Amino acid sequence: MKSFIIFFTVLISSQISSQTLPNGFSYVSEIDATIKKELRYATSNNFIGKPIDGYLKDSLIISTPAAKALKEIQTKLILSGLSLKIFDAYRPQQAVDHFVRWAKVMNDTLMKQLYYPDVQKSELFTLGFIASKSGHTRGSTVDLSIVDVKTNKEVDMGSSYDFFGEKSHPFYKKITEAQMKNRMLLRTIMIKNGFIPYDNEWWHFTLKDEPYPTTYFNFLIE
Repeated sequence: MKSFIIFFTVLISSQISSQTLPNGFSYVSEIDATIKKELRYATSNNFIGKPIDGYLKDSLIISTPAAKALKEIQTKLILSGLSLKIFDAYRPQQAVDHFVRWAKVMNDTLMKQLYYPDVQKSELFTLGFIASKSGHTRGSTVDLSIVDVKTNKEVDMGSSYDFFGEKSHPFYKKITEAQMKNRMLLRTIMIKNGFIPYDNEWWHFTLKDEPYPTTYFNFLIE
């Protein structure tokens, strides 16, 4: 009976285990389980207001080199009682296509007051917040912030993740000294560990030596 129970447990575990990823990709949790996550696009808590195509599970996937770089960053932050919190990493092309379709439907403004209150939806392309191709789809771009390990609360960055507006530009002037200090902490540690920042979003970074600079993937997140 004991051997049967062990066999049955192994069988069930294999059925619910993670998908087999393409070569060169890893689950962030398998590289560093201490990194926190909130995969917004697998839920309705995002700028569209519904789960996004391609996000079937709350799993963070990224290229293996990027995952290892994030582990190095996490190791340093933990020493100060801080932790990375990732909102998005690898993003299927079908998710990007979902964003583009949504951006072209001008009367779909369900989440406007939370995510783009001061920006016209028609301007999201020209302002650089929506694009038909995304670095995320190449597998080495990550959206993230920092949290206090004791409180499990995000440090104050002066704007929320995915807020579309000037307030999210990394060097936006009309935030407090403490908020700017938090942004620079994230920016500095990411740059020192091989990531390149994005001018429009304080949370967005791409691995400098990304392994797939011209390939846009479309495998599901499950």
